[in-house]
Amino acid sequence: MAILDSKGRLFGKVSILDLGAALVILIVVVGIFFFPGTSGSVAQLSEKKPIEVDVLVRGLSVRDPEGLMNQFNQQKKTNIIIRKEPYGQVDIKSVKELPRTILVPQPNGTVKELPDPRSNSFSTDMLMTLGGQATLTKDGPVLGNSKIKIGTPVELEGMDYNFNASVIDVRI
Repeated sequence: MAILDSKGRLFGKVSILDLGAALVILIVVVGIFFFPGTSGSVAQLSEKKPIEVDVLVRGLSVRDPEGLMNQFNQQKKTNIIIRKEPYGQVDIKSVKELPRTILVPQPNGTVKELPDPRSNSFSTDMLMTLGGQATLTKDGPVLGNSKIKIGTPVELEGMDYNFNASVIDVRI
């Protein structure tokens, strides 16, 4: 009796192709169960730390800026969306309305920054400090599943507001 017959079977019973497929499946199963690699992500292995994030809001169109500031000071929480991915609620540590200024050239060649005399009372700039719990990774802090770094666009959402801001500082 020959080891390999004319139909490609070993000892007339098992096809070489079937044997190869069974060997590949066996190697995959052994690889999954005996060498699974690292389990869990780095974010799950790290501990959460308090973080403060300064965001800059430029040119927000609002009818009553003082009312919005009072709302921030009373509620002390807002929802944050980072790179179109909702994170949840963060604390509003502080809100500061920034003065609107323009650059005015002086006769001696210098430039002074003076209050803007134009009467556009429906646009405001703000500096907000937000606080939350972030996971520290080797690439920096992570809120939810999104890295938070200077320049990251964020969206703040509340009961009657939704606007974009940009991260200008991150403190751990």
